[in-house]
Amino acid sequence: MNNFIVVDDFKKKTKKVENIINKIMMNNKIEYKVHIFDDYNSEFKKLVNEPLTNKIYFLDIEANSASGIDIARLIRKNDLESIIIFITAHEELSSIIIKEQLMVLTFICKFDNFESKVKDAIMKSLTYIGKKRVLKFVDSNAVYIIPIKDILYITHDNIERRCLIKTANHVYKISKSLTEISEMSNGALVYSHRACLVNEDRIIKIDKKDKTILFDTGDVVNLVSDNYKKGVSVL
Repeated sequence: MNNFIVVDDFKKKTKKVENIINKIMMNNKIEYKVHIFDDYNSEFKKLVNEPLTNKIYFLDIEANSASGIDIARLIRKNDLESIIIFITAHEELSSIIIKEQLMVLTFICKFDNFESKVKDAIMKSLTYIGKKRVLKFVDSNAVYIIPIKDILYITHDNIERRCLIKTANHVYKISKSLTEISEMSNGALVYSHRACLVNEDRIIKIDKKDKTILFDTGDVVNLVSDNYKKGVSVL
């Protein structure tokens, strides 16, 4: 899931950015959601702290309650992976942004080829996300891009005949087999059971007696077989 977070106190600008996002993402058939804000309010700050995947921020530098630069600093305290794109009416602020070293993708002036630059920024963002360590595949005419780091475990449901990919805040139901997913992960996910792949980086505890695995989110899976548990360790 790609999450576009757009902040601007001028509604026509947020609507324009939203329309461009929708046009690009619908053409690419990639799962996404657009979050629109007119200020850096409590709901926005709550979203910053939520463990959403593939966040792409469009930040207004001069909003009513705060500077976008200050907000970028806040984001970067705990998040070095999300993409940040600045939007402003003051091009001269670009030098300040560069000095801040906030790992910003680009800087867009509201009055200089705005639509074209927003399109370019979105395409660059999608390219960057595509190069991260992800599971990327097509299922039921939808393109899925799921960062490996977000995955806790993947199980096979014999009744639905689908695989369930469990992340911290979402469950994806797909028709791929565990074998196919294992191959796509290039060893990043390992078998704990013939019907379960796990992400070792998210494991907190393995109880071999009860045959359960505890993840850092508090989620537990009880698919640990004698054949596979030797290959699972807490890193």
